[in-house]
Amino acid sequence: MPRYHLIDIPSLPGIECPCGTARRAFVDVDAFPGTLHVTDISSDAQVHYHKEHTETYYILECGPEAALELDGERVPVKAGAACVIPPGVRHRAVGAMKVLIVCLPEFDEADEHFD
Repeated sequence: MPRYHLIDIPSLPGIECPCGTARRAFVDVDAFPGTLHVTDISSDAQVHYHKEHTETYYILECGPEAALELDGERVPVKAGAACVIPPGVRHRAVGAMKVLIVCLPEFDEADEHFD
């Protein structure tokens, strides 16, 4: 059995989430302390926060008016931008975009909170 883990992310099932549709990889990989998500963000993503998770967003694709809303501040983003979102930061993506998200520790739906 190989010691590495290779996955075809587009083949993973899409899971509906407050941001849109996520494909979550490495959920059951003990060697990786988090999860890797490719998320298609819909234009109506909900503001939410995490008490335990740190998320790092890497913008793969987005329109010219795309932004991240971080603790009420709207910050313009473009493809290639990255942002670390620590626990407690209320956030959402504004506008349709595709984002690679590294979530540490491993993603848990119970750590999605809404005001």
